[in-house]
Amino acid sequence: MPVPKSEFENLPPCDFYTPAELLEDDQMYTVYEIARLLQGVEPDAELEPETEDILLDWAIPWVMTNADDLVVAEPRDEDEPGYYGLRE
Repeated sequence: MPVPKSEFENLPPCDFYTPAELLEDDQMYTVYEIARLLQGVEPDAELEPETEDILLDWAIPWVMTNADDLVVAEPRDEDEPGYYGLRE
């Protein structure tokens, strides 16, 4: 159910990182690592599965929205996710 804005102390703009601000030029990242970075968490941080699921809810649309600025690499192994990096 919607709540009044007045119930919140701070309402900053809904700004997201650009790919260039978030990712290193020479690195490739899984969507899980991108999800952590978008929240200011280290890419290799251990997270509860429930927390990781919530972070993925943010990361997947971010990847899709920024697809023009990204390259993708197939997984190296069957049990590994794909990788994303900055388009040169």
